[in-house]
Amino acid sequence: MIKNKILLIDDDHFNSFALLTFLRAKGFECFSATGAREGIEILLKEKEIGIVLMDMIMPDMDGYEATTFIKENATLMHIPVIAVTAQAMEGDKEKCLIAGAEEYVSKPVDIEELMRLLNEYIG
Repeated sequence: MIKNKILLIDDDHFNSFALLTFLRAKGFECFSATGAREGIEILLKEKEIGIVLMDMIMPDMDGYEATTFIKENATLMHIPVIAVTAQAMEGDKEKCLIAGAEEYVSKPVDIEELMRLLNEYIG
């Protein structure tokens, strides 16, 4: 079953608004969280989420810790995580992948690249 639901976890309201507006216009059902803990709570409640778009730099619990938690949780580990972050220095992509993210997209988001990844992971 294709899960057309996306969870965006990002503490930047402007980035979230722009990305959610685009994704909804493309027909995706979207959930959003302004922090990692809130995002994990949504994942545990909404069983039909097909993919997570995760900002990596957030206060409290960062995206690296949240991604590791998701990948170590038996009920969540199957959900692909795409790191969406302004962290674009050498080694940042590898750090995201080590934390458990399947893919990495730097900000500002290349919409064509994001759509390619979404089609690859959730159709």
